[in-house]
Amino acid sequence: MSNPNRNNDLEEGNSVLDSIKLSRILVPALIGIAIVIYMMYSQLDVDEFKNIDWNGHLAFWLLMAVMMYVLRHLFYAARLRLMSDRVFDWKKSIQLIFIWEFASAVSPTSVGGSGVALFLLAQEKLSAGKTVSVVLYSMVLDTIFFIIGLPILYFALGATIIRPGMLSITDLDGFGFTFLTVLGVMTVYGLVFFYGLFINPKSIQKILLFFSRRKILNRFKSSLEQTAEDVVMTSEELAQKPMSYHIKAMFHTTGAWVTRFVAISFIIVALVPETGLDIMNQLTLLARGGSMHVVTAFTPTPGGSGVAEYLFGGFYSDYISSGISSLAALIWRLITYYPYLIAGVIIVPVWFNDILRRRRMGEL
Repeated sequence: MSNPNRNNDLEEGNSVLDSIKLSRILVPALIGIAIVIYMMYSQLDVDEFKNIDWNGHLAFWLLMAVMMYVLRHLFYAARLRLMSDRVFDWKKSIQLIFIWEFASAVSPTSVGGSGVALFLLAQEKLSAGKTVSVVLYSMVLDTIFFIIGLPILYFALGATIIRPGMLSITDLDGFGFTFLTVLGVMTVYGLVFFYGLFINPKSIQKILLFFSRRKILNRFKSSLEQTAEDVVMTSEELAQKPMSYHIKAMFHTTGAWVTRFVAISFIIVALVPETGLDIMNQLTLLARGGSMHVVTAFTPTPGGSGVAEYLFGGFYSDYISSGISSLAALIWRLITYYPYLIAGVIIVPVWFNDILRRRRMGEL
């Protein structure tokens, strides 16, 4: 007779490993590369490319861009470690963030890696309620960064944070309307989740119980009911955390997003040495990165591939010419996107095999 637990392990393994099938990785990679090749063919100025000084200045600032993404990863790992009440050590937190980012890279930006995050945290030593709390609170913190940070930058710098040449909010075009619409949607769901976690956790409980009664989700009925109870208990615990906990969580969140956008600034400084390093220029570049992320937040392609590369040059056209903007976009994605596709292929199978081993040994 077959072992039912082993069969379940195999079924789960097939489901997880399905996320790293070659097609799931090649599709976003090929979309992004195809767009970059097209842009280089149609826009790349050979003379401008030849004038780029491939010297120590360029190498230093590209290395700094890479370092910003290393810091970004560490900020997210620190946040996960904090929010798990240090159940995860640094090594485990760094590993899980790699998987989380890989899931985001192969999922449409409108979906993101939250679903996979729920799955992978549930395989570790976290209760269902704590797992949901970590993922939902992460979403709330990320949203707070944008709905507070971008308006502050707007009042400090003006409408130019949305796109080059935009003098006031009345100059709205397609980008402007998309930016305001998506930011509005982010604000609404961020406030809804904040309300559910900190003010009225019963509301999330009712939603989960509602879904548990749907016939189509009957196989998940017991787990949804348990999660509904765990969410209330964990949300109450979260609301009682000291203020220092929330300050640290927001600090890690801010650090992760700032380093992400500063990496773009350093790539531009590397390719265009005359780019000003003064605070106003750097804040403008930072704000543009935030605005570009908002505009691409609900694109249907995996990881925003293709769309992000295409829009890159337009968002920074007053800092980098169209002649080399496609090159800058390629370098940006090589530093910030493709490494997670490669890392996922290596880390996900190792992580899952470790989960199976610990289950067989009774550690989980």
